[in-house]
Amino acid sequence: MHMECIVSDLACMRGGVPVLTGVRFDLAAGQCLLLRGPNGIGKTTLLRTLAGLQPALAGTVSLDREAFAYAGHADGLKATLTVRENLQFWADVYGTGSIDQALTAFNLSALADRAAHNLSAGQKRRLGLARLLVTGRKIWALDEPTVSLDTASVALFAEAIKTHCAAGGAALIATHIELGFTADVLDLTPFKATADSSAAHSDGFDEAFL
Repeated sequence: MHMECIVSDLACMRGGVPVLTGVRFDLAAGQCLLLRGPNGIGKTTLLRTLAGLQPALAGTVSLDREAFAYAGHADGLKATLTVRENLQFWADVYGTGSIDQALTAFNLSALADRAAHNLSAGQKRRLGLARLLVTGRKIWALDEPTVSLDTASVALFAEAIKTHCAAGGAALIATHIELGFTADVLDLTPFKATADSSAAHSDGFDEAFL
């Protein structure tokens, strides 16, 4: 089985303080892995570290950065552009061409000519997630992607994940909700950093400035 991402003994920090240590997992092509754990455990920090947005304290990450797409809490939309223009912008950036599949997958076709600033919170979230389909990237790393989504939209998102993985992609998702399909789960609680590791590594670094 081909591994898209291999994480070994990874330590991550937030605000200069270690929050996770010894994290290890493999993410295979076709696999969806859900990150679980209480609020503040470090799910966002882990995803940001994997995305290369902040340095790791220790450990190794083996993945193709050019195959990695990260979607955080912000929808990342250009407010004055329409739904179609937003998606086309990213399709042009990634050189993937048509946006029709993305419009259909997230039920955005009827909203294609509406400016992003006139969308509801749920519609903006759907548009933000639809960008994943035009990246052409195999590994999707998503941080609480279902925020603001109603039940029907969560189902659309789940179907997009299943389709992506069935085509050989992989997904790493931090979420507390059930998506309605079988997925592997990684509980980050056992990897919570101890007070000793925090004291040893704290150097005042704050990734908020990255």
